[in-house]
Amino acid sequence: MMATEQASLESLSVLYQSDDYIVVDKHWDIRIDSKMWYEKHTVQAQLKQRFPQLADPSTYYGFRFCHQLDFSTSGALCVALNKAAAGKAYRCFKDRTVTKAYLALVRGCVEEETRSLDFSIGKNSCEGKTHMMCIEGTEGCENPKPCQTQLTVLEHGLYDGDPVTKVLLQPHTGRTHQLRVHCSSIGHPIVGDFTYSSGTDNAPYRMMLHAHLLHIPLEPQPLHVCAGDPFVHAVDIKWLPQRTLRPLAETVEVLLEQRMEEDRKTKEEERERARKKEERKKGRRQHRTEGESEEQRRQCQEWLSEWPGD
Repeated sequence: MMATEQASLESLSVLYQSDDYIVVDKHWDIRIDSKMWYEKHTVQAQLKQRFPQLADPSTYYGFRFCHQLDFSTSGALCVALNKAAAGKAYRCFKDRTVTKAYLALVRGCVEEETRSLDFSIGKNSCEGKTHMMCIEGTEGCENPKPCQTQLTVLEHGLYDGDPVTKVLLQPHTGRTHQLRVHCSSIGHPIVGDFTYSSGTDNAPYRMMLHAHLLHIPLEPQPLHVCAGDPFVHAVDIKWLPQRTLRPLAETVEVLLEQRMEEDRKTKEEERERARKKEERKKGRRQHRTEGESEEQRRQCQEWLSEWPGD
């Protein structure tokens, strides 16, 4: 397909397939699923057409989606093919052991090469904006919750003549619209994000946000998929890179190494806590046993003293 072509039922791109999972490269203008009868083009419908034998009639949508991507976001989307596989993936997402990284083109020149964005995000209750999220402290922000995104600059360049920056975004939490709100809050909204540009950024053919990396630490074999890079000049001639700060592949490799080291330390700490807990239990059991033995000896002496001597 050409980069600017809209999705169709036949345009499903499969990145990975096993007996338990399918990972697709979701198109940029398609919903994952829908209960609306008029929503004909969904990932759910694409899967049913491509893999009718894999659809599970016991589920509402036929397929178990392990996570979500916005309508306008493209990239790696994991689908579980059975209940057990869905449970394993769900636990990884729930425990926040999944590593995800998104590519984005954002407006303007991002000066800081790396930046941690930790603005809390809540629902926007203002009239006409209830479909949006907003950062804590802004008007109408309801029930804000902590969230964090790591931003890494990859390239500076131009999009259709305007200055933009290509960044890698790693969400450490999973709030609705988190990446879009965080980028907008620092004055660098994602290119083509109509919603969080107050309806002004409507010239690009799509929103430039793509789920590039998905790593789920399943046992015994992790699921690791990269969904390519759609933000290259060969795919979209309006994007013109001018200065590269760091290569994408190396940046992702470093990110994964850091995450694995963090996970290793976390597991070591968990094992150490479990060891100390077991030692405390053992100590309590031993103390009880010693106490019981002393009491038994005392009772025995009393019992013997009651007998008359020969």
